Amino acid sequence: MSSGGERLGVFGGTFDPPHTGHLVAAVNVRHELGLDRVLLVVANDPWQKSADHPVTPAADRLAMVEALVRDVEGLEASPLEIERGGPSYTVDTLAQLATADPGGRRFLIMGSDAAAGLLTWDRCHELPALATLVLVDRPGVASASPPAGWEFERVEIPRLDISSTDLRRRAAHGRPLDGLVPPAVVSCIRERRIYREQP
Repeated sequence: MSSGGERLGVFGGTFDPPHTGHLVAAVNVRHELGLDRVLLVVANDPWQKSADHPVTPAADRLAMVEALVRDVEGLEASPLEIERGGPSYTVDTLAQLATADPGGRRFLIMGSDAAAGLLTWDRCHELPALATLVLVDRPGVASASPPAGWEFERVEIPRLDISSTDLRRRAAHGRPLDGLVPPAVVSCIRERRIYREQP
């Protein structure tokens, strides 16, 4: 880490479950932007999703992300939002990280399609002062841009069309997840019997 502070990637999400697409995004952004670390921040209560459908308990989702990154250099699972409790707001997480390392730079990683919904985020106007946005583009997928005036980078990654909804359905019916979810995460899902009760 340089004396000027850490170059830290922040990749938040529900991770229900985490899959190969998440891993590819985090690894490629870290490489392309020369980041010291990328935190995969597990949402405690992803309020924009939990209002619409049940979400797997945070402890299970954190365990799966820990399994995902266990042997990957520079990637870490973060329980920051779980420890804070309540609804998870990215702006609070970035502010907490900024306080911990005032001289560092934070890079907020998201799919480029998520940029279109940024203005629906809580206190979104505070985000540009806290982090540079990193939009992950996939070939053949239409990309959006953040609001005018926001600093951002684009990183292109291989296109992997993996749906968390489909993965949950596959797991619930005992169908294989191999190739879509890394082996350590598959083992975690089996050991903790995650998704087994879903219809």
